This record gives sequence, C-alpha cells and structure tokens, in this order.
Amino acid sequence: MDKLKTSSLKLGIIAGGQLGKMLIQEASKWDILTYVLDNEEHCPARSIASHYVKGSHLDYESVYQFGKLVDVLTYEIESINIDALKKLKTEGCRVVPDPDVLEIIQDKGLQKDFFKRNCIPTAEFSSFDAPEYIIEKIEAGLIDFPFVQKIRKGGYDGRGVAIITNKNDLTKLLSGDSIVERKIPIDKEVSVIVARNKQGEVRAYPAVEMIFDPKVNLVDRLICPSSISEEQSVKVLNYATNIINVLEMEGLLAIEFFIDSEGNVIVNEMAPRPHNSGHHTIESNMTSQFEQHLRAILSLPLGSTEILLPSVMINIVGSPGHDGHVWYEGLIESMAIEGVKIHLYGKKITKPYRKMGHVTVLSSTLESAKTKADQVKNVLKVKSWKGN
Repeated sequence: MDKLKTSSLKLGIIAGGQLGKMLIQEASKWDILTYVLDNEEHCPARSIASHYVKGSHLDYESVYQFGKLVDVLTYEIESINIDALKKLKTEGCRVVPDPDVLEIIQDKGLQKDFFKRNCIPTAEFSSFDAPEYIIEKIEAGLIDFPFVQKIRKGGYDGRGVAIITNKNDLTKLLSGDSIVERKIPIDKEVSVIVARNKQGEVRAYPAVEMIFDPKVNLVDRLICPSSISEEQSVKVLNYATNIINVLEMEGLLAIEFFIDSEGNVIVNEMAPRPHNSGHHTIESNMTSQFEQHLRAILSLPLGSTEILLPSVMINIVGSPGHDGHVWYEGLIESMAIEGVKIHLYGKKITKPYRKMGHVTVLSSTLESAKTKADQVKNVLKVKSWKGN
C-alpha cells in the first residue's frame, strides 16, 4: 500500500464502459493512475482515464501487453481472454478478481455446476452443444415447457437469453453452447452485492429489488430497500457471504436471486464486478459499490454498507425508433425534482434500449422516492438527432 500512498499505483481496467468510468471516478479521489483497455476509442471511460490503450478484451496479446503496464489489473466485463489473465498471474501481476474465479463465472454452465456442487439452490438445468439437441430432448419428453435457454458465454443485458413458452417459440432458440433451465414462477427478483478483501473481511449490501421491463428483459428500476421478508433477507445475505467465501474471491460480487411463488430463495447468476444493481449505492449507501471494489482489490478495510436514504434507481435507455446522435429530453424538468441524481454515461450514439445513463431518486420514505421516480420516468427520454 506504499504505492497507493505515494499516488504511483497504476490500476488497469479491462473495458471502458460506464462501469469503468464510474470506477475511475472513485479512483481519482485517491489520486490513483488509471489505465483503460478498450477497442472503442470513444468509450465512456476514456475521457477521464489517465491512459487509454486501444485493444480488444478478447485478444490474448492485447490483454497480456496491457497487464504488463499496470500494478493491479481488474475488469468491468466478464468476456475476457482468460489465458492472457492466467499468464499475467503466473508472472506476478495482481489480477483481481482472480482469473480462476472469472473462468467459472464467465461460463453459465460452470456457474451452475458450482452452485450444484456447493448445495446452493438454483433452477434445474441441462447443458447443450446446439439447439437441435434441445429439440430432441423436448420430443423425447425430457424437457417441459416453459423453459429458459441461456448462452453459456458472452450474454449480457438480456442478450443471450431466450424464453421458450411453447413449441411456437422454438424458432427463438439460440445457437451455440447453452444451458436450459426450468422457468421459475417468479414473485420477486433481488440482488445482493458482496465484497471480500485479501484479509477475508466480508461486507454485503442490503438486498435490492429489481423490476424488469419484460419486452427487453432489462432492469427498468431498482428499489432499495427491497420488500422481501426478514427471513428471505437473511437467506440471501447468507448465501452471498457463503458464495464469496467458497470462491475465496477478492473484489466485488453481484448475485441475482429469484424469490419464487412459494417464497423460496433461488440463486440465478452472478457477476464478479460492479453491477447495474448497485448504482444506487453512489448516493444511497455510506460506501458506493465502486469504492468498495477498490477497497477489496487493494486489500484495504471494507467500507460500511449502511443505507443512508431509501432510493429508487431507474435506467436511462434509448427510446424505440431512435438511432443516432443522442440528446436528452426532460433533463431540466428532472433536475427540478428534489432528490434526483442524474448520471449520463457519455455515450454519443443512442440505440433502442441501449443503456445511456441512470437516475437515482432519494427521499425520506420509499413511497416518496417511487413517486418521484415515476415523474422522472414520464419526462426524461433519450432521443436522437441527425447531425455531424
């Protein structure tokens, strides 16, 4: 930690999206030098990073050479060349979270195997190499409708997931290696973000409730604190703590849970990085998820996860029918509402349902925060304009 004190620590972040940008905003408070690897020259994080390196997170040489530039290497995306990370680790580069942990989590099949092996409740599942094998199992009466198909690697923000309710939906089946799991009758979906440092200290944030837009399978809003029971809250926090300890992971882990129609707690999936379901912590909690990630990967004491105020977070996404240079309708009206905190990610081009920012609404009561969030949702729109 001497390097941190002398402001000479070089922190590398693989991928320069909004998560990387918000992580850099926290790192800058400690005067840490930040390096970003991204193939997109206009990625959100580039404008504030100390150094930008052009390269793909999937390319071995790009990842390997980037890791040689920094003291500590972390990431804001799961789809990374694992072989390059493992090579860097053997050569003494501090890669956190560990590549062995990432290797499990970036493959939904290996994730499921991990849950099953460690007696963590999750939906029943099977693995398949291609969609024709799924159809064979259906015809043999071994798979029942409805079910969910998930691509094992590379899916994000609702992509790589197909919900199959009957035979007419079989045209939606996705190509490639995938898992098929029984569709859970969901009452609620919640997320817990938990952190662990090198010393084994663990801190979990209170569970938050996620409300999804069913059209695009994206989080529409997030509610903190959640409405789950005290018993369910204890269970999700215990599962989260157990998972990160079994993984012996250093860093931040986001875990999504289902609460089924009978009130059972079921683990859905996890991500070893800051997460969309933790954006509210920037204003709503004592320690933001981004500061907590830095504390964890730098072996520092973890911060308090106490809720300061109830909050509702809404994603700002591109409006349907708008594709081009971005402009934001209703910004001024939204800012006039007390307790509204707007975060724009700096993406210059909008597309339908592309994440362009988020808004956290704080209030003394959750009901008040929900009302104000509805007001913001009604006036704040992401539009496009034709320009140079």
